[in-house]
Amino acid sequence: MERGGSPRIVRAEAELGRERALVVTGPPGIGKSALLDALAERAAGRAGTVHRLRSQLPDRGVPFALVADLLLTVERRHLERLPAPQRNVVAQVLRHEVPSDGGPDPLGVRLALGAVLKAAAPALIVLDDVHWADPASAAALACVQALPTAVVAACPDVGGAPEFLYGAPQFTPSPLAVDEVTALLTGEGLPARLAGRVHRCGGGNPRITLDIARAVAALPRPPHPLDELPVPERVHAMARRRLEDVAPPVRRVLLTAALADRPTHALLRRSAGRDVEEELRSAARAGLVTTEGNELRFTAEVFASQLTEDSSWADRAEAHRSLAGAVTDPVAATRHIALATDDIEARLAGDLESAATTARTRGDRGRAAELALLAARRTPATRDQQAAVVRRFVTAADDAGRAGRVDLARRAAAEVLDHSTDAGERVRALLAILDAAGQSLDDLDEVFARAADESAGDPALLAAVQLRLAWKANLCDGDPVRARGAAARAASLAGRAGDAQVSVLALTMQARLERILGDPQAEATLERALGAAVPAEAVGVRNQPRYLRIRHDLFDDRLERARDGLLALLPVVERSGETEDLVEVLRSLAETETRAGRCTAAQRHADRVLRITAEAGISPGPSWYSAAFAEAAGGTFERARAFAGRGARASEEEHDQVFLSRNLHVLGLVQLVTGSAADAVEQLLRVRAAETAQQVVDPSLLRWPGDLAEALAVTGRGAEAERLIEQYVGVARELGRSSTLCALDRARAVGLTMCGEADAAAELLVATAERFEGLGLPLEQGRCLWLLSRTRLRQRRRAGARQSLTEALALFEGAGAHAWSGLVGEALGRLDAGGVVRVSADGLTTAEEQLASVVAEGASNREAAARLHLSVKTVETMLTRIYRKLGVQSRAQLAAVRAVRP
Repeated sequence: MERGGSPRIVRAEAELGRERALVVTGPPGIGKSALLDALAERAAGRAGTVHRLRSQLPDRGVPFALVADLLLTVERRHLERLPAPQRNVVAQVLRHEVPSDGGPDPLGVRLALGAVLKAAAPALIVLDDVHWADPASAAALACVQALPTAVVAACPDVGGAPEFLYGAPQFTPSPLAVDEVTALLTGEGLPARLAGRVHRCGGGNPRITLDIARAVAALPRPPHPLDELPVPERVHAMARRRLEDVAPPVRRVLLTAALADRPTHALLRRSAGRDVEEELRSAARAGLVTTEGNELRFTAEVFASQLTEDSSWADRAEAHRSLAGAVTDPVAATRHIALATDDIEARLAGDLESAATTARTRGDRGRAAELALLAARRTPATRDQQAAVVRRFVTAADDAGRAGRVDLARRAAAEVLDHSTDAGERVRALLAILDAAGQSLDDLDEVFARAADESAGDPALLAAVQLRLAWKANLCDGDPVRARGAAARAASLAGRAGDAQVSVLALTMQARLERILGDPQAEATLERALGAAVPAEAVGVRNQPRYLRIRHDLFDDRLERARDGLLALLPVVERSGETEDLVEVLRSLAETETRAGRCTAAQRHADRVLRITAEAGISPGPSWYSAAFAEAAGGTFERARAFAGRGARASEEEHDQVFLSRNLHVLGLVQLVTGSAADAVEQLLRVRAAETAQQVVDPSLLRWPGDLAEALAVTGRGAEAERLIEQYVGVARELGRSSTLCALDRARAVGLTMCGEADAAAELLVATAERFEGLGLPLEQGRCLWLLSRTRLRQRRRAGARQSLTEALALFEGAGAHAWSGLVGEALGRLDAGGVVRVSADGLTTAEEQLASVVAEGASNREAAARLHLSVKTVETMLTRIYRKLGVQSRAQLAAVRAVRP
């Protein structure tokens, strides 16, 4: 699983190069053998001698078994040059001769081994499963300490390494991050949306990830996001073996932790009625749990689920009883009391319903759904309780839909359809499945059809179904015209039925679609929705007219007003427990802060969106778009390109046309500004085709026209660029989109520069930069100045180019736009070097080489900035690129890598 120059390999090589020995440790499946394979492959690629060996458990009792394997990898000529006594010993070890009484002479073996390794040096010995090495071989291998031979060995923990490796640095491969799991799955042609669930299941363990990927690949078709994730028996067996390695008292404590919501050391002590620290330390040593603050966390969900699955009902009930008396939250206590018994009893069901209400009030819709489902199932099946049973199932479905809990929504909906004959209840249950699906409404046509059939003749129910059809037509089908029609029908039906809630939702959706289509009625429709007095909690924040008004402020560059509105909504969605609402508000915050030039805050919001998306298992395409958008300003263009590429693939998988275009736009923008204009044209033409097919008219929603026009001009397609500019200038003027007009003028200036009209281009860029400044868009202003520097160079005005770059750098650094400040800093470096940029074997530019050398010598960022005549922020940005190119994460690792360079 390890590839070429991954950060893990580079860090491990740096440690090995410094100490000449390395012990790779970690739990089964974490990637120890893969790392050893990669290290061996890279060493062999440098024309070194590599001895790749693996100890076997049956050979542990065979003296010199590992030495025999090692000698078989040595060239015969080295063995033939040994003195006769040592050749005899080697012959005995290899069983070419019958061993003497007592076996081969240990000292003779050690001397012979040392001699042949010295003759073959420099070399790398790679030992897998070294904890199973026979003692005689381990003693003989002590000879390598005095030789120019490096040794890297793998074992489950550092205590399992033989004595000759004592003191060697320990390296534990870190688990795969969600992004790496995503890359692995998409590389296998599997849905990116599975990444969060696979990562949670296996905790980033590469072996588990691969096993689940293979199980998914073996299915007749890729699983729908609503389907259960297949976990193969091999993963279950591995989890059982790992759990069986710890003592029964440890497993009992872990079972309690698995059944608790947020297990802490204190909770587990109260539950057990005694100190459990030794059990928890034992579990941590076994790699089953980790501690974050005071909270205990399983390293992989599969351990918790396997433990629960393999335990008896009596053991689980006992654990729940102990937790009911140990937790301090009455909602949690009620849940554990219910799970500790199979009783069906009206009082218990009532307590569960009350607990669900409390959880809902707190904003924990997922827990409310679980408790309402339990309440329904614990309600006695008497005639007078039937209405209560169905009501509780419907409530559970509603809560699950709002929480995005597809699993609970499906269970609750199935119960409603089995128990209720009321059309309203049945439709609510079906709609809960659609709501829980989020962006993934494709392939749910059967649910839509059933809901429409159940709704026949009821305007209120039909309105609710039409509203979901509008969402699907826009998101999945990319058809805003049909979506607007469905939204208008929903609004009309809801009005006839007197359903204010659905009416507001439908009018808001209609206004959103009218804005997309450039309909001047959009604002009037939005005002109608804003005029309806419906509580926010009743409609969900992302579907509110208030939220759409904020989005319009963002589109129209009223960024401070948009930011204030979003910050006011943030605590509301955090309390509501609606994951999709929280993600939507955070995404908008990330976009707003980026455009306003507050890139650090934007990245913070985007990072939070990524975490929530991975944990909840919701559609990743929108979240990767937000991460790419923020990263393309405040991070690195390379990471932005990676996020946008993944987002585009995920959106294609889920037939999400809206966010496919958005991700492709960021991808094209990054390619344009990093010098791949031809690739940018290809991506941005895809965006144009998609937006045209979707009949999107308003260019302020996704600002691709200016970027495409610029890319076309740079690639020599000036006439085509000018036609595109003229097409959208008219639309932008008619709709009053000022920043879109600025972007088109910037593209026109690039076209003028390419045509040799540098004076006119410079004049237009100066004016456009001033207009962007007036709009409060510092990144767009800085981009104009960056382009102006290029135009100045064509005018042979180096001083003017330097001034433009200096002004741009100040803007980007003030905004925390590290990607752009790095780009401008490099341009300044080229200007100082006469326009010549040389690239080292490491891929570092001349300026990066200079900085890497200064930092490796121990200089601080401030000292390096002073010595190289750079700003501290530019040094920080360049260091980030240097670390990425070299695969290191610290100054110490940078120094180590520089020290071992050939």
